[in-house]
Amino acid sequence: MQLTPVIAIHLSAALGAVALGPLALWARRGHAGRIAQTQRPRLHRAAGYAWVTLMLATAVSAIFIRDHSMPNFAGYTPIHLLVPLTLGGLYIAFRNLLRGNIAGHRKAMVQLYVGACIVAGGFTLLPSRFLGQLVWGQWLGLV
Repeated sequence: MQLTPVIAIHLSAALGAVALGPLALWARRGHAGRIAQTQRPRLHRAAGYAWVTLMLATAVSAIFIRDHSMPNFAGYTPIHLLVPLTLGGLYIAFRNLLRGNIAGHRKAMVQLYVGACIVAGGFTLLPSRFLGQLVWGQWLGLV
């Protein structure tokens, strides 16, 4: 697989989401056990919306990336199951927010960051994946 424009968009959005996620989570509006509910609302909201935009770009661009070298169905591999999971997670997070369920919103966003950014990002570093070959092979000369 080579670096196509779609893969470049996907990779850029995913790396941006991985980097921005901790800021959005850290700057959350309320902290457990504290009375004040507006500690860094502007930073949280700005970082949160930017992170959601990056996650949407990552999920949508993934639809257009096909891999026929792995077990697949019409070019879609098992990792493509993260697309509906990501979109569903974002829906649940915003539904909770609109209903005033801040704890549910926080839980959904943390789960989405860990699952879609950390776990899925870790799988992309496997030596058989494009990014894994790039990191371990071309950059570090290990593969």
